[in-house]
Amino acid sequence: MRVDAPTRLDEAMTTIAEAIDRQFEQLLTSPDDLRTRLYAAMRHAAIGGGKRMRPLIVKASCDLFNVGFESALRTGLAVECIHVYSLIHDDLPAMDDDDLRRGKPTVHRAYDEATAILAGDCLHDLAFSVLVDERTHPDPFARCELIRALAQASGPMGMAGGQMMDLTAQTTPFDLPTVTRMQQLKTGALIAFSVEAGAILARVPEDRRVGLRGYARDVGLAFQIADDLLDVEGDAHVTGKAVGKDAAAGKATFVSLIGRDQAREQAELLVAQAKAHLHSFGSEADLLRDIADFTIRRTH
Repeated sequence: MRVDAPTRLDEAMTTIAEAIDRQFEQLLTSPDDLRTRLYAAMRHAAIGGGKRMRPLIVKASCDLFNVGFESALRTGLAVECIHVYSLIHDDLPAMDDDDLRRGKPTVHRAYDEATAILAGDCLHDLAFSVLVDERTHPDPFARCELIRALAQASGPMGMAGGQMMDLTAQTTPFDLPTVTRMQQLKTGALIAFSVEAGAILARVPEDRRVGLRGYARDVGLAFQIADDLLDVEGDAHVTGKAVGKDAAAGKATFVSLIGRDQAREQAELLVAQAKAHLHSFGSEADLLRDIADFTIRRTH
């Protein structure tokens, strides 16, 4: 019996979310000593809630090359560690000063700022501890490439660099190319890593990854445009985080620069382009195609 795309995606999202939570439960077992509060803060941020979109993309990428589930899961866990750490730090008063994340109080509200900083630091470190383990891949060269790629996607040439640009957005006028560049770094870099992870694990040469990189670029931008639309049109009870903050802070976004209708049209065009980049793959790329469609129909 043929499974339709929404059902296939929902099943895949549920499977990967439950598997990621089990991994966090095992890794973040609280010790019976003075570190208990730190572990509790990490668990508060990491377990439950969230779409687990980046681990899902890793799994979908691994499907292209018949990479085993454990390798896919552990690599997805590593990128989720980085993502969760970034959310903890982004929510701090020194950055976005948010009170709500994934439908729960942010870590610095549930605990305190110092604990939140340490929890984020520890999740960052945990990502690379996961990748260096032989259970992620038996080939040390594959593990080294994963570590290098995730470090680049996380640092000044990726997510952290994009966050620095975002911090200046309240006081510096951004045009469309600048907003695009910021989001390619802040949001797109981790998505790009997730898309390419399957090829790294399968030891696919770089010249055969061009289509995957094109897919990642277009899906990453579509994802961010959808986020900008949700910030304008969304409901905090559904999104699980505050809405309307970009406009209140005077930040330029895709929506503020080109308007809602054109932003939505651009996102749809990017999704179509992303799927076109997968033309050389067959049904093994269906989950990546489903994810591309989901980026612009999601409500949170």
